[in-house]
Amino acid sequence: MTEAGFAGIVISAAAAGLLARSRYERSHFVTERVSVASPKLPDGYRKQFVFLTDLHDNRFGRGNEKLLAAIGRIAPDAVLIGGDMMVAKGRADLTVTEELVKSLASRWPVYYGNGNHEERMNRERDVYGDAYDRLITFLREAGVHYLSDESCDLDRFVRISGCNLDETYYRHRFSIPRLPAGEIGRRLGPASGKFQILLFHSPLFFRECAAWGADLTLCGHFHGGTIRLPFLGGVMTPQYQFFLPWCAGRFEREGKVMAVSRGLGTHSINIRLNNRPQLTWITLEGRKERDG
Repeated sequence: MTEAGFAGIVISAAAAGLLARSRYERSHFVTERVSVASPKLPDGYRKQFVFLTDLHDNRFGRGNEKLLAAIGRIAPDAVLIGGDMMVAKGRADLTVTEELVKSLASRWPVYYGNGNHEERMNRERDVYGDAYDRLITFLREAGVHYLSDESCDLDRFVRISGCNLDETYYRHRFSIPRLPAGEIGRRLGPASGKFQILLFHSPLFFRECAAWGADLTLCGHFHGGTIRLPFLGGVMTPQYQFFLPWCAGRFEREGKVMAVSRGLGTHSINIRLNNRPQLTWITLEGRKERDG
């Protein structure tokens, strides 16, 4: 066998191994915890949430039974959904979204914000027909708190808001677009004096979310960067931004927190390496203000 032939066999075997690993990762999620404490919340206050985003029609077992079982073990006070539960790429099948959300809403309060795929269905009705209207009707009939540029109170101390983004911010390639000052406030009005959770699909605008008043911003969209490398993080976002630090993880800015999920599914580029799907378990607690 020639050296070139041997090298070809090695490369083919390595590629097959990576594809097999990617298939495994895409079908095996992990649960990761994020803890947030705030002086806006009273002493002894404690709530637990799960945050789901970017499912993209993925199933973990029949009817997403493995995902539901993991959520059941956490026993959250509410389920927060950050959008892109389906794939809207020339078609939109709501079957997986509806079966999962129906199961969730039968057990826990559910708060649902839009991602770019929900927004696409609403915007491109010549392509998707009444899919968006059917989704909204389903969510409301299931008792879901649907937050399309809207807010609602979880309780006396916490308010949850969902803010949409125009198409241009998702289609922007290779660099980071600028979000005009006041855009979030234009859509949602002023932040409340309560602890403010913001469902905001893209993690590119943490500065603007924090400036508006979000104490905890929950994002997804970047699928963890597709391939994650030690020390370097995510390689590429769906908007072709490379080695962007905000692909996944917990970030802080002036006392505000942004949690970016790696999401639960993929589409178009169906690859995950060192980047397993993520169910985010959030613990929210009161914290005394330090003296001095």
